[in-house]
Amino acid sequence: MNNNRMYDKIFAIFGTIMVFFYFGLAIFILTTDLFDIDKALRIILAVPLFIYALYRVFLSYEKIKESFFGKNEDEK
Repeated sequence: MNNNRMYDKIFAIFGTIMVFFYFGLAIFILTTDLFDIDKALRIILAVPLFIYALYRVFLSYEKIKESFFGKNEDEK
């Protein structure tokens, strides 16, 4: 069972890294001039990414709290 707990910790950390990726991608889409995309389309693409990143923040928080600070099945 300790192996599953280790995987949970790894996935919790990976999920947190992905949150930064989603926030960064949303900001990149809004601010870059590398692509010839209309400003309205940039906003349409960036806002759902930003909302999804906020959603993932809460999921990552719960997963980290459970994985790193929760009681193990053997400890109960």
